[in-house]
Amino acid sequence: MASGSKKVIYAAAIGNSGIAVTKFIAAAMTHSGAMLAEAIHSVVDTMNQLLLLWGIRQSNKPANKDFPLGYGKEVYFWSFVVALLVFAVGAGVSLYHGVKRILHPHPIENVNVSYIVLIIAMAFESWAWWLAFVAFREAKGDRGYIEAARAGKDPTLFVVLLEDSAALSGLIVAFIGTLLGHITGIVYFDGAATMVIGLILTLVACFLAWETKSLLIGESADPEVDEKIRKIIADDDRIESVNELITVQMGPEHVLVNLSLDFAQSLSSSNVEDTINEYNMKIRSAIPTVRRVFIEAESYTAHRRQQATGRGAPNVDSKVEAH
Repeated sequence: MASGSKKVIYAAAIGNSGIAVTKFIAAAMTHSGAMLAEAIHSVVDTMNQLLLLWGIRQSNKPANKDFPLGYGKEVYFWSFVVALLVFAVGAGVSLYHGVKRILHPHPIENVNVSYIVLIIAMAFESWAWWLAFVAFREAKGDRGYIEAARAGKDPTLFVVLLEDSAALSGLIVAFIGTLLGHITGIVYFDGAATMVIGLILTLVACFLAWETKSLLIGESADPEVDEKIRKIIADDDRIESVNELITVQMGPEHVLVNLSLDFAQSLSSSNVEDTINEYNMKIRSAIPTVRRVFIEAESYTAHRRQQATGRGAPNVDSKVEAH
């Protein structure tokens, strides 16, 4: 896990915890629904950052007998929990208070307090957002921002960036709602702003849940990993064909590779074992994120027959593995 991810999460957690206290005080003084929604949002964000840090810590635990492939997916699980919290607590409570404020409206008190708190909060959130944006921009490489968020294997960066984006958007909405209510005297603007904040959180939560779900289930590694592996194996007379190449992302920095190869008939069993060990070392050396490589020796005909029957299981008699 890159240290930049932790730096961004720590910055967001510290900023949100301080902002949450300030917002709750302001909400009590002004009786603003939008301010209360923003306070709850900051509490949820702080909890989320703590959960992400916990997920990072757990994912770094070494493999053991019960979890032979390690704990890399812990960070995916806790990222998914974060998405659920944003939806259930952040969005749900905001929408509830928005409806309540519209049904039972009343003017905001001490409106100047709201302005001051919202401006200070926007300054802190902008700082946290910029740190997350810079880290995400460096990690995305040549990809577009949306493509990088959808294809990225480290969810912590885009989770924090989306949370900070939602928080900053919510503050802007709360400020506009407060300003319109103050200028026009229409008390419904506060409730409407609260509901808009809830809708923003709902959209962010749904996107986070969708993206982390695929990683949690078992998403394939980046296509570049497949390309590098195929280049390593290409033009080797000892290999008749690559029957199948499967890569699974077990964690942000942990890829599992399973190769089914049809070896030349002229090779002895000892030669096959040596070739497997050679490729095992070459693949892991060329791609640092690859932690485990399983190579199966299987004829192309046998492999196709198994695929046709839908069994998908390897031919045990011809299976040779390297670890």
